Amino acid sequence: MYNPKFSITNKILRNIGAIEASKEIIDHAPLLPYYEKEFRKDALIRSVHYGTHIEGNELNLNQAEKVIEGQDVAARDRDIQEVMNYRRVIDYIDESQIENSKLQIDEGFVRRLHKMTVEEILIDSQSGVYRKAQVVIKNSRTGEVSFRPPPFDQISEQVKALLGFVSSPDSKEVHPVLKSGIVHYELVRIHPFVDGNGRVARALSTLILYQEGYDIRRFFSLEEYFDSDSKEYYEALQSVPKNNEDLTAWLEYFSLGLSIELSKIKEKIEGISVDVHLKQKLGGKPLMLSDRQLKIIEYIQKTGYLQNQAFESLFPMVSEDTILNELKSLLQNKIIRKQGKTKASRYIMK
Repeated sequence: MYNPKFSITNKILRNIGAIEASKEIIDHAPLLPYYEKEFRKDALIRSVHYGTHIEGNELNLNQAEKVIEGQDVAARDRDIQEVMNYRRVIDYIDESQIENSKLQIDEGFVRRLHKMTVEEILIDSQSGVYRKAQVVIKNSRTGEVSFRPPPFDQISEQVKALLGFVSSPDSKEVHPVLKSGIVHYELVRIHPFVDGNGRVARALSTLILYQEGYDIRRFFSLEEYFDSDSKEYYEALQSVPKNNEDLTAWLEYFSLGLSIELSKIKEKIEGISVDVHLKQKLGGKPLMLSDRQLKIIEYIQKTGYLQNQAFESLFPMVSEDTILNELKSLLQNKIIRKQGKTKASRYIMK
């Protein structure tokens, strides 16, 4: 069985502490269903875009979002397919965890993840099939060799050893964040497939977090952190072989990324205090708000106010009278208030 080597440093302890503090707030924050949906949608888009972009995909964030939403974009077929595939992978691990919390992660599961990742990109003989040749890992942007994976005839044995660690009693003693980081690194190191290994490794490490009670409402995405400085990402991966297979520096980097990501989400959530205020004003009673009203509240919270001239950009093809009726209900429930009496007046949070 695989036995990871690492030390618990002050940096790791500090990062884990920040993660736990943010997790507590995010997990227990009262959110309107609209915000819950938007946070998950944002995490999905960022995971898919940055998770493919770091490996050379040329779509920008806006194009990736359009592909995810089923819209047409003018781009390379491969780039579009990669985004579509990785979106399905993220959905798959979400559904797998929800439907079966005791899901066993075995070689068959890893192969299925890979097959979904490279559908219509690799030929069938390479899809969900371990590589049969020696390869080297390169930075997709600089072309620099990062490290050399083990020989192909050792792949199955090493993958089994890693997955044996994942399901072992010993791994229960490892903090979920560190366990996730270990799986991420080790699968990248083994590099079991011809292509798509990074995406499979990141998806699998996310699933490990989910299984260990760290789904954190599925609001987070580590991919943006990795892609924001790909050189640092590859250097962190390279630190392990340079330090005699010690994972400490990599786990410091990995845990810092999750602490930064969750801190950003925590700050966003703390800025959305609508639920708390609504409950206080209505004596704890729920208030049914329309999608338009929720969008109005979100817009005002982001910009500070709403004016009539913004109606068209906020709600294309919707009449001004319809929007004014939505505002009237929010005014009556004292959620917002109006400043001024002319068309230049502004609507702000109460």
